[in-house]
Amino acid sequence: MLELAPLLVSALILGLLGGGHCLGMCGGLMGALTLAIPKEQRSRRFRLLLAYNLGRILSYATAGLLIGLAGWAVANSPAAMFMRILAGLLLIAMGLYLAGWWSGLTRIESLGRGVWRYIQPLANRLLPVSTLPRALLLGALWGWLPCGLVYSTLLWSASQGNALDSALLMLAFGLGTWPVLLAT
Repeated sequence: MLELAPLLVSALILGLLGGGHCLGMCGGLMGALTLAIPKEQRSRRFRLLLAYNLGRILSYATAGLLIGLAGWAVANSPAAMFMRILAGLLLIAMGLYLAGWWSGLTRIESLGRGVWRYIQPLANRLLPVSTLPRALLLGALWGWLPCGLVYSTLLWSASQGNALDSALLMLAFGLGTWPVLLAT
């Protein structure tokens, strides 16, 4: 676990620094979800917002676990080196994107639009959110929204070759995104 600590801190910082992207990508959604909370539930707003974001972060960790299993399956194959190189290139691309020098990551987001087409109707059925379990589930579905920043981090997590490490890396990344989206 000690050797994983620098990666987890890096993932957390990546999530924090990606806050501008999160704000642009999900700020409107977060605002709409907040405003859609029924008036009689407004006293519970903060808990509902925590549940949305907890669900979202847990979906990132779940995706990390799943892709980590795939990474583990190829960890000792020639594909492992390719995955590590690709993950490194995507981290560089992420840095360029966050600095505002290159917007190519937005093209990666198109990969998830097909999956989101099936998830979005499920998410819409949970609106308006009036209970904590409903908010948690909506957040878990929201975590599958197409996002180049998440996809890049997922590929990085897959390169770890261990499903648990991949899940923890994505959890740390998600925790890094939490402050901006919660404040939104």
